[in-house]
Amino acid sequence: MTEARKLAAILVADIVGFSRLTASDEDRTLARIRTLRSDLVYPTIAVHRGRVVKSTGDGVLSEFRSGVDAVRCAMELQTGMLERNSGLPGDRRIELRIGIHIGDVVEEADGDLMGDGVNIAARLEGIAKPGTICLSEDAYRQVRSRLDLAICDLGERVLKNIPEPMRVYALEADTTPPRREPPVLTGATPAPLALLDKPSIAVLPFINMSGDAEQEFFTDGLTEDIITDLSNVPGFFVIARNSTFAYKGKPSDVRQIARDLGVKYILEGSARRSDKRLRVNVQLINGSEGGNHVWAERFDRDIADIFDVQDEVTRRVVEAISGKLGEKNIVSRTRPSNLEAYDLCVRSRGKCNVSRSDNSEACADLERAVQIDPNYCEAHSNLAISLLFGWIIWGEPQIP
Repeated sequence: MTEARKLAAILVADIVGFSRLTASDEDRTLARIRTLRSDLVYPTIAVHRGRVVKSTGDGVLSEFRSGVDAVRCAMELQTGMLERNSGLPGDRRIELRIGIHIGDVVEEADGDLMGDGVNIAARLEGIAKPGTICLSEDAYRQVRSRLDLAICDLGERVLKNIPEPMRVYALEADTTPPRREPPVLTGATPAPLALLDKPSIAVLPFINMSGDAEQEFFTDGLTEDIITDLSNVPGFFVIARNSTFAYKGKPSDVRQIARDLGVKYILEGSARRSDKRLRVNVQLINGSEGGNHVWAERFDRDIADIFDVQDEVTRRVVEAISGKLGEKNIVSRTRPSNLEAYDLCVRSRGKCNVSRSDNSEACADLERAVQIDPNYCEAHSNLAISLLFGWIIWGEPQIP
C-alpha cells in the first residue's frame, strides 16, 4: 500500500442531534439529509475546490488546498443551513457544527486521510456549538487577515486524545433570518397562514399499479416530471420532490400532509404501464378545506403519449386552481424523442450519488441515453452531475 504525507486544510462537519431526529421520524430525516448532501454540502465543497474524503450517516470529512477555501466553504454551509431552517420549529431543524484545522495528514492509497490533522479537526467539530465553526490556531492565522469575519477567541481548550491544550477560535454565520418569498420548505413544516391563500401544491408519489416492481422507477419519474412542470408555472409554489417522497408507501391523510407541508392543494395518483399502454389516474384535492376533490381524471393512452399526459395534467391542475388554462404561462420543456432514452434517464435518477457502484450505473445509463438521443438536455445535465459526484466523492475520472 502506498501513502503520502502532506499539509492540508481539513473540514469536519456533523449533524447535531442526528439520533434524536432519526428516532422521531427516520424516513423523513434520512430523505432530508440526502437532499442536504446533494443540494448543499457536496456542491458547496466542490465550488470551494474541496474534496469529499468520506461521508457518514451524519457527517462529512473533506480536504481543501487552503484554510481560506475551507472557511469560506464552512460559512456558506452554515448560511445555507440558516436558510433551510428558517420557519421550522426547533425540533425539526437540521443544524451543523464544523471544525477546521490545517495540519499534517497521511493520504492512503484509496484516498482516505489519517493523522493528527484529521483528529484535531474532528475534535474541534465536537466542541463547536450548533450552527458555528471552530478553528484551530493554525487555521485562524491563515484566514484572519484575508477574510472579514467576526471571530471569537475561546482561549486554550483541552481536546480529547490531543496531548497538548490548543487555542481555539469560533465564528458563526450571519444569524439574521433571510428574507424569502415564498419560503422554501426542505422538510415537513407547519403551514404558513399567508401561503394558504396562494397557489401552493404538493405532488405525492404516484402509486405503481403495474404489479411489476421494476416499473417503480417509471412511476417515480412520472411524479418527478409533473413536479418539475408545475414548478415552471409562474406564481405557483410547489413543494420539492424530496419532501413529498418522504410520504411514499405510508398511509396518507391529505389534510395533515397539507398542514405539514404548508400547502393548499395535494395532487395524488397512480399509474399502470404495460408494453404499449399507459393508464394514469390523477386527483387534485383541496387539503385546507376538508379534503374536497377539486378535479379528477383518468388518462388511458398509448405509452408513447406519456409526455402529452404530463403536459395535460399540468394544464388541468393550473386550470383547476387558477380558474383559467393560461397555457401561455406554462413553460414547456424539451422532451426526448425516444422513450428508451427517457426510461434510461428516469432509471438513473435513483442511482446518482447513492453509492459508488450505483453512481457508475447511473453514468452508464445516461451515456446510453445521450447516444440514443443526442439532443436530450436532461440526460446531458444529469450525466454531468453524476460525473461530478463520482469525481468529488470517489475520485472517479471526470471524462467517461
